[in-house]
Amino acid sequence: MRRGVVQTLKGFGWRQWLVVLLFFVVLGATALHATFTLRRAIYWRQHQDDPIRGWMTVGYVAHSYRVPPRVLYEALDLPPREPHDPHAPRDRRPLREIAREQGRTVEEITATLQAAIARERERQRATPPNPGAPPTSPHAPPPPPPRRDDGGKP
Repeated sequence: MRRGVVQTLKGFGWRQWLVVLLFFVVLGATALHATFTLRRAIYWRQHQDDPIRGWMTVGYVAHSYRVPPRVLYEALDLPPREPHDPHAPRDRRPLREIAREQGRTVEEITATLQAAIARERERQRATPPNPGAPPTSPHAPPPPPPRRDDGGKP
């Protein structure tokens, strides 16, 4: 068996070796991407609803508390990133820097953000995802299709 594999490999031309090399490059890139994705998923699963700290950015807090960043920007009277301009720079300043620029303490900024998060979560609970549809569990099966009363005729 081993001798057959070695003989096959010895018979490879440069194109077959190139295909083998490309296969392993793609395999390595896929493994690397899967590792980064898994690490990110584990990180955010462990950092949901982290206590707000001065080193955090508005985006980090929004991600941790699962609220739209615009809600937090509005609460802090900061201009939100323009949704139609994906190349607009993100505000990556830590909360302590925002507090210093606004002449407030980090505790005041934290209280403002927590109040905005509570309001947004209450709004999310009160508003069904589809206006007019009753709220459902995220794990509920989809509703059945509407019945036709015309006897099934097209």
